[in-house]
Amino acid sequence: MKENYPIDFVVAWIDGNDPEWQAEYKKYYKDEKGIDVSISRFRDWNNLQYWFRCVERFAPWVRKIHLVTWGHLPEWLNKDAEKLNIVKHTDFIPKEYLPLFSALSLLLNSHLINGLAEHFVLFDDDMFLGRNIDRTRFFKKGKPVDFAQLTPISPTLPFGHYTLNNANLMHKRYNFISAISKNPFKWFNVKYGISANLKNLFLLPFANNLILKNPHIALPFLKSVYEKLWEEEFEVLNSTRENKFRNLTDITQWVMRYEQLLSGNFVPHSIKDTRTDVITDANAEEIANYIARQKYALFCINDSNDIVDFEKTKATINAAFEKLVPEKSSFER
Repeated sequence: MKENYPIDFVVAWIDGNDPEWQAEYKKYYKDEKGIDVSISRFRDWNNLQYWFRCVERFAPWVRKIHLVTWGHLPEWLNKDAEKLNIVKHTDFIPKEYLPLFSALSLLLNSHLINGLAEHFVLFDDDMFLGRNIDRTRFFKKGKPVDFAQLTPISPTLPFGHYTLNNANLMHKRYNFISAISKNPFKWFNVKYGISANLKNLFLLPFANNLILKNPHIALPFLKSVYEKLWEEEFEVLNSTRENKFRNLTDITQWVMRYEQLLSGNFVPHSIKDTRTDVITDANAEEIANYIARQKYALFCINDSNDIVDFEKTKATINAAFEKLVPEKSSFER
């Protein structure tokens, strides 16, 4: 297959400062155990413009950017940008499930976005491109480029409950040991490095009680895989869509990635060019340093409730982005 098929980017963004959004949020919010409504889920870092600048500079080959939004838009956004498709929640989520305040539900329904390409890359708004990146970093020969790594299931890890829910579904669908044995060179590959291969080798006998590592970065997906899983596992996926806020019972979009990996429908790649951090006051300078130096091709900087001086930390991070991509993109007025 020629590497000229269209590739789209999907990014979900929320402005938690919007008074209309806040009013709707307060209307539906219930202080219940198991529901995640922490401030870091909705806080705006005012750096989405840098996300667009990085895409335009480092991935000019992208066909279309689908910006998923509740309805509000940044004041600086050029709504007429050629490659931009503004997608309101009401444009693709069935009305009986609206409003939704969970990015998990939104991303789990990405395949419903009108005009979405078969090959697309899914971003949170805290996931960035850090340097020039070729389309083959995400797809080769029509297949997602990814990293297959077994890992133990632990509910104590961040997002651990989602991991358990995802594992429960995927172990019903696959015998992990059998799936790995059908594509051994995709699970044991020189691109992963010695330690990752040794870990897979050591964990292989226990694979039917394990799950797969999730690099928390922008990841490639096939729309047809979404459609297949929704058709075959509608009940369990729809239970997440029925939750207006993040819930301990949720399934996440990672199951789509697991389906791609366990079916062997991927091309192996290293994740040494990636990094994920949870931002704190203490590590903001370190993160800003690697952003400005273009150390990683893909990185994610998660917000956290541990930030004490949010405005100072935000300024530190955004100053690094301003150094990295100082010129406005076509997505800005």
